[in-house]
Amino acid sequence: MNFENEVEWNKTADLLILKGYSKATQRTYLNELKRFFTDLRHEKAVDFTVERISKYLIWCSETLHLTENTIHSRMNALKFYYEQLLKREKFFMDLPRPKKRQQLPKVISEEKILAGIITVENLKHRTLLLLAYSCGLRVSEAVGVQISNIDRDRMQMFIHQGKGKKDRVIPMAISLMPFLDAYLETYKPAKWLFENQERNGPYSSRAAQKVFQDAAERMGLPKSVSFHSLRHSYATHMLENGIDISLIQKLLGHNDIRTTLRYTHVSNRHVKGIENPLDAILRKNRR
Repeated sequence: MNFENEVEWNKTADLLILKGYSKATQRTYLNELKRFFTDLRHEKAVDFTVERISKYLIWCSETLHLTENTIHSRMNALKFYYEQLLKREKFFMDLPRPKKRQQLPKVISEEKILAGIITVENLKHRTLLLLAYSCGLRVSEAVGVQISNIDRDRMQMFIHQGKGKKDRVIPMAISLMPFLDAYLETYKPAKWLFENQERNGPYSSRAAQKVFQDAAERMGLPKSVSFHSLRHSYATHMLENGIDISLIQKLLGHNDIRTTLRYTHVSNRHVKGIENPLDAILRKNRR
């Protein structure tokens, strides 16, 4: 990264902080910009035109073979840099974005949840996974829960500043309480519900993901599932149990109902009573 671009990178880092972007977004944007500035070598980013950006993105796709998601992420970072820092309004308006692959959520069956997670031996790990599933939490939300966020009288959990800096309230499962009580009695956390080993901060997202991966391996789940699959499963099972899609949207904290509607594609709620044509043929043939 040349000196001029390094100065621009530092300015962007400061602006992200001043605008209150989340740590995760700051990290993503700065990593993508660092890659971009490094690719430029001796060129100065401030001199780039829309046409030059377009050629760069084509190079990323055809030479570096970056995925659609990575190119989207890099474009978001560049858009912030050029439009927010350099004040080049609508700089990216005419730049087409690659189509994102439509991937369906990875869902864990109710049977696997029952047999796999409830039987996890480590009390802390079991409680973490059950809480994440029963409240539909993202991994960052699960490790960020504080004891004060739990309202036992109303059986609710308060999520403070989730994704998009949105607060939301989630009903808690009655059946979770015995597990939670046993955990609290054993570990006696002070502030964060799930503390790190030093007991001076929250459990890390990476550690929580490792807990899930170990449990998933024992359950025989494919490697494509992740901690986030607990959230996907929560939403899908709610839909299959007859909960209205708009309520699920609110519980998950989605801005757009279309994000929540993905779960209709993996739910078997509307297809349980449909007889497969092969089954129908064989049934008729047996008569």
